[in-house]
Amino acid sequence: MRIGYPCINLSLDCRPSRTVRLAHLTWERLQETVAGNLACLERILRWNSERGLLFFRITSDLVPLASHPANRFPWDEFFASDFARIGALIRAAGIRISMHPGQYTLLNSPRPEVVAAAHADLAYHARVLDLLGLDRTAKIQIHIGGLYGDKRAALERFIREVHRLDPAVRARIVVENDERMFNLDDCLAVNRETGLPVLLDVFHREVYPDERPLPEALAAARMTWEKEDGPPMVDYSSPLPGGRPGSHAHTLDEDHFRQFLAQSHPHDFDLMLEVKDKERSALQALEILRGLDAVRMQATRPAMGSNRF
Repeated sequence: MRIGYPCINLSLDCRPSRTVRLAHLTWERLQETVAGNLACLERILRWNSERGLLFFRITSDLVPLASHPANRFPWDEFFASDFARIGALIRAAGIRISMHPGQYTLLNSPRPEVVAAAHADLAYHARVLDLLGLDRTAKIQIHIGGLYGDKRAALERFIREVHRLDPAVRARIVVENDERMFNLDDCLAVNRETGLPVLLDVFHREVYPDERPLPEALAAARMTWEKEDGPPMVDYSSPLPGGRPGSHAHTLDEDHFRQFLAQSHPHDFDLMLEVKDKERSALQALEILRGLDAVRMQATRPAMGSNRF
């Protein structure tokens, strides 16, 4: 299991998600911003690699306004060598990468202009992963979208638009259950129609459950991943104590996390911690996982003086 966290590192004095306002978009300003974002991303990845955090979600804001029609600048050509260098670092360190477009990337919207923007945004995300030289184990996770008053029609639109995606983009897409509208069963239905792997979000499942025990839910999601997709990805968090339903905890709840690991064993997956304090909880989770692994190895080791070989 690789442990990771999303987008920013709170221990470093940089952010890979600096943006440019549309009104101030110029080639010079975009160059400066993207250069800074890429430099910060490289720092984060090196920091993670040195500490054994080998799963990372790259921010969608790495290239500001990348899929906006006003951005006609050749950022992908200009920064190709920077992406290639960072990609080489990722591959050498064995880091798993994902991306997660924002809430307005809606393939199942009934508005054609919103769907067109979603297609452009997903193409941008795939372009980033391609520039990094990553294989199809680097994924773009998306939600099915909105209900728009008719869940069945919303599902059908999503499935139709998935089939309209460029095959190179579609090969990177995974679909994630959410906490209000589409649960694991809905995502499995999408998989049957499209072949998209299902990313199980454990926290969302607690808010909007299916009828399976957690081990069966993990197994059902695992069956949707092909060998070329890599190990399944799973998102993990726990509820914010006293917060509104759906609010993520600010830091790792060790008891909750240990219970999750016990229930999920022996399923193999890469785990993204969607916890507010980012790398701090990820390091804490990694230590817990290493401790459990050491105990399991000790329990399966032959006793001294045993005749077992």
